[in-house]
Amino acid sequence: MEQGNYSMYDDFILLGLFSNTHFPWLLFVLILLVFIISIVSNTIMIILIHIDSHLHTPMYFLLSQLSIMDILYISTIVPKMLIDQLMGQRIISFAGCTAQHFLYLTLAGAEFFLLGLMSYDRYVAICNPLRYPILMSRKVCLLIVMAAWLGGSVDGFLLTPVTMQFPFCASREINHFFCEVPALLKLSCTDTSAYETAMYVCCIMMLLIPFSVISASYTRILITVYRMSEAEGRQKAVATCSSHMVVVSLFYGAAMYTYVLPHSYHTPAQDKAVSAFYTILTPLLNPLIYSLRNKDVTGALQKALGRYLSSGRVTGF
Repeated sequence: MEQGNYSMYDDFILLGLFSNTHFPWLLFVLILLVFIISIVSNTIMIILIHIDSHLHTPMYFLLSQLSIMDILYISTIVPKMLIDQLMGQRIISFAGCTAQHFLYLTLAGAEFFLLGLMSYDRYVAICNPLRYPILMSRKVCLLIVMAAWLGGSVDGFLLTPVTMQFPFCASREINHFFCEVPALLKLSCTDTSAYETAMYVCCIMMLLIPFSVISASYTRILITVYRMSEAEGRQKAVATCSSHMVVVSLFYGAAMYTYVLPHSYHTPAQDKAVSAFYTILTPLLNPLIYSLRNKDVTGALQKALGRYLSSGRVTGF
């Protein structure tokens, strides 16, 4: 298992986000704030959807799953990065890197599939509203969620063992802030071109399948909205779908840059910036986009705060 001076199972060194900035502690505080707000906002979304009966619908059930994925997603990467900066260390063990790699792939893949399947929910709600209770029954919702988690798990189980079995006999310094596939493969001293091609095809498939579902769903939605005679119904349909399209555009756009765009168009600094966007900022933006643009969620939050304040006054007396 030895390759030169390195063992396959030696620790790695994450160069991180903070090494090339002039204000590392300012960036540290900003990322910490983003992490806290992401965890709190996604948790609030889950609690509101659970306690408010008006939000016990398929769309909000799927949104609660998206929030769970975002909490796990950002927690896989950010705490390690912040603790390393605080403690002045950058080492990650081979086992830790493997675990982070697997969780990242699984959660990112699950979110890809869930966002794609959520477009089917919007299609049924707008194009087949009378059949919505049947086509989006509790059983169907559970199947959608299971399919998303299963798809993400398959991605993690397939790619992680192959990526981590390469002999990493070059420098153990990963020019990134977490164990992402492209950054890891740069450390291998063997030819990884065949695997990179296979991974490229796999990523294209993972993007194309949900993207095809999204495209088909929203094409039908646009046709239906165009034919609507009532302006109010048209506005409601557009408002409902626009939030989902914003989230899809942000998440899929960043992933396409990382895994589909040829390597000649990449630089380490750009890779870090794009990865930071969809691993750190997206879990923050998702609940904000859905809550700020959604009257049901804001209404549920106001009611929950009203009940909390009322109970506080009673307790105070």
